Amino acid sequence: MSKIEHNESDSILHSLRGKVFSQIQNDILNGKYQPGDSLIETRLSEDLGVSRTPIREALRQLELEGLVQSIPNKGAVVTGVSTKDIKDIYAIRMMIEGLAARWAAENITADEVSELRECLDLEEFYTIKNDTEQVLRLDTKFHEMIFKASKSKPLVFMLGTFHLYIRRARNISISSPGRAQKALLEHKAIFKAISEGNADMAESLTTEHVRNASINLIKQISETQEI
Repeated sequence: MSKIEHNESDSILHSLRGKVFSQIQNDILNGKYQPGDSLIETRLSEDLGVSRTPIREALRQLELEGLVQSIPNKGAVVTGVSTKDIKDIYAIRMMIEGLAARWAAENITADEVSELRECLDLEEFYTIKNDTEQVLRLDTKFHEMIFKASKSKPLVFMLGTFHLYIRRARNISISSPGRAQKALLEHKAIFKAISEGNADMAESLTTEHVRNASINLIKQISETQEI
């Protein structure tokens, strides 16, 4: 095998590993696999149409991320994201997401302001239509655009991972009566501060926004025990 063919083979294998990992990770985070479920390599291999090697490597990576635990004589068991994990993530977000908004206010470009305004307009449209799925998608996009505008790769990675891990929780929160409308108003205020370059206000409003989301979510958890 030539060096080029070898590199292409490695690239394909790496891509397959990534896809298998992402699929199993999403299935855990979306609730398809519940805490306590056993992840059987042969069954996953059949379901995903791949050999057991990328399955085994994906499970190893998921264990490093704390989403599964390897138990003797039982294999990989789903641990998932606990209520405590979610509360911890929101507490950490309150400490650092405001920083992302501050840096965004200081570093955002004119094009990024326009894109953020367009995202906000779409969020308002779907909030009025009460389309929760689209509202959640645009809510996520709004925050991700702010992370990107901060021009900080470590913040983008950390906060992006947090948002991924609490996707179900955020869906529950945004679906609660009145939360989408309140979140929209909070987003509008954050956008105004960022677009005007008011770093202090952007940080303060974003911290308050995350705090409000956390209070709302904890209330939903206590009432429904859904997570």
